[in-house]
Amino acid sequence: MVKQTGINISEKSSLIWNSAEILLGLYKPHEYGKVILPMTVIKRFHDCLLDTKDQVQETYEKIKHLEVKDGFLKSASGYEFYNTSAFTFDSLLADSFNIEENFRAYLNGFSDNVQDILKNFEFEQEIKKLADNDKLFYIIQEFNTSKAYMGPDKITSVDMGYIFEDLIKKFSESYNEEAGAHFTSRDIIYLMTDLLIAEEKDILTDEGVVKTVYDMAMGTSQMLGCMEERLKELDEDAEVTTFGQEINPSTYAIAKSDMLIKGEDPENMKLGDTLSNDQFKGYTFDYIISNPPFGISWKPQQKVIQNESKLGDKGRFGIGVPSVSDGQMLFNLNGISKLKDTGKMAIIQNGSPLFTGDAGSGPSEIRRYIIENDWLDAIVQLSTDAFYNTGITTYIWIISKNKPYHRAGKVQLIDASKCFEKRRKSIGSKRNDITDKCRDLIVRAYGEFDNKEYSVDDISCESKVFENVEFGYNKITVESPLLDEEGNVIRKGKKIQPDPKKRDSENVPLDEDIDAYFEREVKPFNPSAWIDKNKTKVGYEIPFTRYFYKYTAPEKSEDIAKRIFDLENDIVSSLNLLFAEEGE
Repeated sequence: MVKQTGINISEKSSLIWNSAEILLGLYKPHEYGKVILPMTVIKRFHDCLLDTKDQVQETYEKIKHLEVKDGFLKSASGYEFYNTSAFTFDSLLADSFNIEENFRAYLNGFSDNVQDILKNFEFEQEIKKLADNDKLFYIIQEFNTSKAYMGPDKITSVDMGYIFEDLIKKFSESYNEEAGAHFTSRDIIYLMTDLLIAEEKDILTDEGVVKTVYDMAMGTSQMLGCMEERLKELDEDAEVTTFGQEINPSTYAIAKSDMLIKGEDPENMKLGDTLSNDQFKGYTFDYIISNPPFGISWKPQQKVIQNESKLGDKGRFGIGVPSVSDGQMLFNLNGISKLKDTGKMAIIQNGSPLFTGDAGSGPSEIRRYIIENDWLDAIVQLSTDAFYNTGITTYIWIISKNKPYHRAGKVQLIDASKCFEKRRKSIGSKRNDITDKCRDLIVRAYGEFDNKEYSVDDISCESKVFENVEFGYNKITVESPLLDEEGNVIRKGKKIQPDPKKRDSENVPLDEDIDAYFEREVKPFNPSAWIDKNKTKVGYEIPFTRYFYKYTAPEKSEDIAKRIFDLENDIVSSLNLLFAEEGE
């Protein structure tokens, strides 16, 4: 089972970050990450390989004449990476005069998969800058102190993930960049993982469990790590294979290094834009867990995405595309295309995918596609101020390709906006935490699948279950006759001409007869109106807030009057006291 060592994450990352004081003057504070992040990864690799370094050297001397060496050297190192150089940080520091040449030789000794990581950090140019300004020796020295030791016997992969997150947050804050663009807080991730596995716990405790997990906007891959952790808590022998794609080179490099250190296949981590450069064509997965960007324009990828949308069923976006100003629903479609027939996805969205777009529009058609295929399992509304980089309300959508019988044809909405505990100290915009108690309550509500309110101590959430059809409607176009100046109906042949200025529309619930609705709701008020049935469109929306709205009766007028009267008396008393004191 993956367990934390209990080290002080913040203290360790602060120690690493504070080594950047050496860079003062040569780098601006917002540039420190260019050195600190790759050096942290290099030192982590260095310390992981220390115990087997002699064995790797011996193996390398025996097989260096062979064309294929990787397998032997990985076996010798005990990891999916290795370093054939004879240098260590100690020996580098012992020869300060040749520090740059030797350090480059040390880095060149790493296996190709590590070379790819260093390339994406673009560290080559920083080495020259550090060496030319007599800083390289001192930064290596700082990373070689006993307090900077990062071996796996002291720091687990889980802990290292936390340290990377904290370093990236410091880097982002110094750069005035949104830290939340790179990672999601663990309390939210664990809620997502627990919702994904809630109905499969009995199966997942069986021996021989084999699962695949994918994150289409993986950042530093911590969502994948948490999902793997949860699955292995249920079955320590579970075979969990993770896959991810990331657009940011430095966070991709960290994700790939994390995979290497954990002994997993680093080639499952891909660099590139998921929407325009899909690195997992033809793949399907058991679980998808992701927090893609929202409110971000996809105009730079517009041509590629629109070309793919023209492929229909052969592409990911054939059903429709959202507004070019916000591409988050494209990630929804990408995820659905990559779910196995038994797969399940948890994806974070803001409020716009619930309702934006009129009937027949791209967003409405995407909602229709998801709901009419009976893939929308549940939506959980989180509190505001739950993320590092935004205070807005967010939602976890649970998409399931294989709903259990009792959930078929239905959608569960859970209002967990009041299910949080206040932080003693905010981190960026994050002021609220989903504690274990909160998470257990939300997962219980999801599992019971009932119309019910849940509460414990001072936290609460509410669950409501709806038929799929509840979210659909027919948008009908209501026409009125065009009249001439004398008030007579204008016709073309026998056909009455509509008046464009009086054209109106009505949204008729999908489970209601259109003609019956029209006769009841329109005809009594406009007897000459008719429906242009050629213009009828099917739409879908999820008015989440309306479903959970609770009427609060306004304060009685006499109570308001009494409060005003009391306030006036207080003011008068204060003024009398003030003037009396002045008179004295």
